[in-house]
Amino acid sequence: MDRFTFTTDLQQMDVTLIHEFLSQSYWAKGIPFETQKRALKNSLCVGVLTENGEQVAFARLVTDRATFAYLADVFVLEQYRGQGISQWMMEQTMSLEALQGLRRMMLATFDAHGLYEKFGFTPLNNPDIMMEIWTPDVYERRSP
Repeated sequence: MDRFTFTTDLQQMDVTLIHEFLSQSYWAKGIPFETQKRALKNSLCVGVLTENGEQVAFARLVTDRATFAYLADVFVLEQYRGQGISQWMMEQTMSLEALQGLRRMMLATFDAHGLYEKFGFTPLNNPDIMMEIWTPDVYERRSP
C-alpha cells in the first residue's frame, strides 16, 4: 500500500467523485448532492488516495465517537479493486482512536460479509431487539 495514503481529512477528499459513485450505488441511488454533503460533514469519513491525491476508496462512519458507530457508504473504485485496498482501508479505519472502546458498531452489506467478518462483524446477536424505519426510495420521492 506504499502507493496510497489513508486519510480522515474530508478536505483532501473528492466530494464530487464520492457523490457520483454513491448516487449510482444500489444503496444510495439518486442521493442529492446537498444531502450527501451534509452526510459527509456530520460523519467521520475515511478515504484512500493515490500519490497524486486522487480518491480511490471511501467509507463513512456515523458515530458519537464514544459508544456507537454505523459504517456506511464503503466503496473502492472499480479500476482499483482486487489490490487489497478495501482490507487495508478497513484495517486503518478500525484502528482509529475515535472508534476504540465503542459498545456497538453496525453496518449493512449485501455482498461483502467476508470482508467485514475479518474485522469482527457478525450477524446480529439478537435481531429481535433491532428495529428500523427503512425508506429505500426516499431520494426518488423527493422533488428536485
